[in-house]
Amino acid sequence: MHSSSGPAATRAPRRCCRGTSSSHPTRRRCFFLGWGVGRGDVVALVMDNRPEYAFVLLGLSKIRAITACVNTNVVGAALAHAVRIAKPRVVIAGSEHVAALAVALNDGGEAPRIHVHADRESSRGGSINDELDALPGTDVPASAPLTSEPMAYLYTSGTTGMPKAAIVTNQRFLAASYGLGKIMHDAGPGDVIYAALPLYHGTAQWGALGAALATGATLALRRKFSASSFWSDAVRFRATRMTYIGELCRYLLHQPVTPDETRHSIRVAIGNGLRPDVWPEFQKRFHIPTIREFYGATEGNAPLANLEGRPGMLGTLRHGQALVACDLETGAVRRDRRGRCQRVERSGETGLFIGRISRIATFDGYVDARASEAKILRDVFEKGDAWFDSGDLLTLHEDGWVSFADRVGDTFRWKGENVSTTEVATLLTAAPGVLEANVYGVGIPGADGRAGMASIRVSEAFDLRAFVEHTERALPRYARPLFVRVQNEMRVTGTFKHQKTDYRKEGYDPQRVRDPLFALLGSSYVPVTPELYAAIQAARVVPG
Repeated sequence: MHSSSGPAATRAPRRCCRGTSSSHPTRRRCFFLGWGVGRGDVVALVMDNRPEYAFVLLGLSKIRAITACVNTNVVGAALAHAVRIAKPRVVIAGSEHVAALAVALNDGGEAPRIHVHADRESSRGGSINDELDALPGTDVPASAPLTSEPMAYLYTSGTTGMPKAAIVTNQRFLAASYGLGKIMHDAGPGDVIYAALPLYHGTAQWGALGAALATGATLALRRKFSASSFWSDAVRFRATRMTYIGELCRYLLHQPVTPDETRHSIRVAIGNGLRPDVWPEFQKRFHIPTIREFYGATEGNAPLANLEGRPGMLGTLRHGQALVACDLETGAVRRDRRGRCQRVERSGETGLFIGRISRIATFDGYVDARASEAKILRDVFEKGDAWFDSGDLLTLHEDGWVSFADRVGDTFRWKGENVSTTEVATLLTAAPGVLEANVYGVGIPGADGRAGMASIRVSEAFDLRAFVEHTERALPRYARPLFVRVQNEMRVTGTFKHQKTDYRKEGYDPQRVRDPLFALLGSSYVPVTPELYAAIQAARVVPG
C-alpha cells in the first residue's frame, strides 16, 4: 500500500497484512480485544485516508466487530447524529478530527469514549500509537466471520437530511470488491489502483481497497483529493487504475494543463456519476483508454454496469430490476385499480428504479429499522413481492439501456412541467464562465410548484448577459432558473455531491444569503435587494 498526504509520498509494504509496525492488523486485533471489543460491537472510525484506516477496518472484521465509517466532512449535529446512531462502544478518531468531535458531542447527550490516533505529521502525545507499538506481533485466534454478519456501517450522503447508517455485510463487501476489482478494473497483481476518494465511501472502500485485496493489486492512497496533485500522484505511484466520482472529473478538467496529465500509466477508470458532457472531454484530454461506469446505492440490491464505454449510460436493466411509473417530483409510485405498479417500457420515459428483494439480491437495510422499511415497496407486480426503492429516477433507452435522470425530490414541477435539476445543471455548466452548477426548486408566494434556482461557481469569464443568452438557447422557458446565486465555493459532501437542503431553506432571501443574488425579470437578471425580495414575497413582482 502506498500513501500520500501532500507533495511528498511515502511508501509502505505492498500488502496491508505484512510488516510488524503498529499498522499490522494483528496488533489492531490484539488492541481491540484488550478494550473488550468483540463480536457484534461497534467501533466508530473518524479518520482521513491513510493505511491505518484499512488496518482498523480489517482488524475489527477479524474479531467479528463492526466499523462505523463516519463521514469526515460532517460537523456539528450531523456528526453527533452519525456517531450516536451507530451506538459505538468506542470511537477511534484521527487527530485531525478530534476538535470537531469534541464540539459535536458536547451537546449534553451521551458521549462514547474517544481514542486518538495521531498521524505522522502531528504530536503523538495522548495518542494510542505508542500503545500499539508495544503490542506483540503474534497472531491471535479469530473465528472466521459469517458472510451474513455486518462488517461495517456506511452512511448515506445526507444531502436531503441527516445521514443514515447502511449495513454492509461481509458478503456484500466481498461481492462488491470482487466485482469491481475483477470485472470493472480487470486488475491483477501488477496493477496499482489510485484512490483519492474517502475510504468511508463505498466507491473507494470497495472499488479501491477491496478491489486491491480481491485482485492482488497495490493500493495507492491520497489523504484527501487534490485536483492539482492528482496526475503527479498517478505518475509517482505508477498507477494503472483509478476510481472517480463524476464531479472529481469535472474538477480535473478545470485545472491548467500539465505534462503529468498524459504521462501517467492509468489505463482504466471506474466510478459513477460521470456526466455525458464531461465523459468524452475527460477521456480525450487525459488519455484514458477505458472508462467503466457503475451504479449502485450503498444499501441497494440492484447494481448496474456500463462495460461498453457508452457516455452517460449506467448499463442495461437485468432480471429483477425495473423502472416503474411514479410522480417524478415526490417519487410516489402510481398503482392501477388492482394496486399494482406499472412498468416504464417506452424509450425516452423516466421512472423510479427498483430492485426485487430475494435471497440472492438481499436488502440489508439501515441501523434504523423504520428507515429500512420505508425503502421497501410491497405488492409491486404481484401480491407478496418486495422491491427496494432506490429513490433514483432513471430514463429508459433502446435495448434496455438506462441513464440517470435525477434523485427523487430534486425534480420539481413548475408551470405544469417537470424539471430535472440534473439536466438543467448539465446545460448550465456549458455556459461561458460557469464552472459548476447546483440546481434546486424554491417556493414563490402565490405560485404553484417550485421555481428553479441555480447556485453557480464561476470564473472571471462569466458574464450575466451571456448567461441569459445561453439559458434562452439551451432551456425551455419553464426550466430556466428564475434565481441565481453566485458563489466562490460550493457546499458539497465528501464525495462531491451537492448539498441542497440548506440551499432550499436559504432560498433567495438576501438577509440569509451573503453571496450575490439575482432574479430573472423579463429578459435580464437583476440584483435581489431587500426591497425586491419584499415585493416578490408580497406577489407584487413575479420573476420570469
